[in-house]
Amino acid sequence: MTSAAATRIGLLAILLWATLAVLTAATGQVPPFLLTALTFAIGGAVGVGAALAGPGLGVLKQRPLAYLHGVGGLFGYHFLYFTALKWAPAAEAGLIAYLWPLLIVLLSAFLPGGGLRRVHVIGALMGFAGTVVLLLGKGGFTGVEARFAPGYLAAFACAFIWSSYSVASRHFADVPTQAVAGFCLATAVLAGLCHLALERTVWPSGALEWAAVALLGIGPVGLAFYTWDIGMKRGDVRLLGVASYAAPVLSTLLLVATGFAAPSWSLALACALIVGGAFVATRR
Repeated sequence: MTSAAATRIGLLAILLWATLAVLTAATGQVPPFLLTALTFAIGGAVGVGAALAGPGLGVLKQRPLAYLHGVGGLFGYHFLYFTALKWAPAAEAGLIAYLWPLLIVLLSAFLPGGGLRRVHVIGALMGFAGTVVLLLGKGGFTGVEARFAPGYLAAFACAFIWSSYSVASRHFADVPTQAVAGFCLATAVLAGLCHLALERTVWPSGALEWAAVALLGIGPVGLAFYTWDIGMKRGDVRLLGVASYAAPVLSTLLLVATGFAAPSWSLALACALIVGGAFVATRR
């Protein structure tokens, strides 16, 4: 597989992640860790099906370090993200957590033949600026307060873990993508334990909410992680990092299209900054 083809596959993950907000909204009052357990179980089943159709279930038997990397990235990110939302205002925590695309671009400099250039950093910064504009336009910012410091730290930690997991995937290129199914299933188990310890059980209510859970597990919490794995292992890591800033904008556009949000000038400006950042980052 060529690098260009792997990059295009990696971009599919960003498109799938753009559906997270609208699908999550459709799941009703299901608590975060229970929703994570359900969707990762479905996502893991998707990978098991792919393994059965291809190399077989033996692909799930990987060295402990590969599982530490995979489960640490998938579960670590979600655990810290939910912790950040609990300990700090959602808008500020979300903005800090969305430093991960910029961190991916910066950390890619440490990869063999990283080739990080000024245009990559400028493009990533433009993308982050677009995310800032988008979130400011939604309102809800209360300002940075010292009492929320643990939440801010958790948000930054989750951004660092996801960017590290993504970039470090390059060093696990020998691990087949179908093995991500094992990482998803382990994450589902850990999320289930967190749910039992920390949350009150609220199951999806009705066929529509169960359908939203199923679509989450198949798409943004299923196929997305497999396509992202391919992109990170064989594609252009820097370009995928910059392009990741498109996810919150596409997500907001989808919310507007489905009537969950209204169009705004901040959305238009965010689109311009993120598209411009991607254009700058791809200049030779």
